[in-house]
Amino acid sequence: MISTTRRLRTLVSGLSSDAHMWNLVYLQLLLEERGHQVSNLGSTTPDAEILRACRTERPDLLVISSVNGHGRLDGLRLIRALRAVPALRGLPVVIGGKLGIDGRDHAGAAAAHLTAAGYDAVFDDAAEGGPDAGLLRFETFLADLADPAGGRSGTRRAAGPGAAA
Repeated sequence: MISTTRRLRTLVSGLSSDAHMWNLVYLQLLLEERGHQVSNLGSTTPDAEILRACRTERPDLLVISSVNGHGRLDGLRLIRALRAVPALRGLPVVIGGKLGIDGRDHAGAAAAHLTAAGYDAVFDDAAEGGPDAGLLRFETFLADLADPAGGRSGTRRAAGPGAAA
């Protein structure tokens, strides 16, 4: 059987305030095991560096990961800056991990807010089902993006409880 799945050029990055690296290594290995090409920008990556890499490397997907809980704030700032660049408006961008620091954070509301700001999908560890369920949703998102026959509509997916994917 001939596979119709294409190899995605993917950028993986942490946010400017997040010094955690193992999550990025894990994502890189997961993506590479599925045949995708990965550039890992690392942790504590300034927004300007992420934007530069997106403009120069022209990836098929940008994956943002947060462990420190500031993903909702830092991620919002980043996606607004990224969507302000005309050449990057159509770039699929996802964010996941621990997106809030307050136990009162409402995952569905955070996902809806981040998706409305421009993310194509949000995988919040606080969402229903927890991190394992988020990882499964991420893999489904990847499969849809990499399979031209599967046909992504080109529109952002609706946000809601459990992540906008």
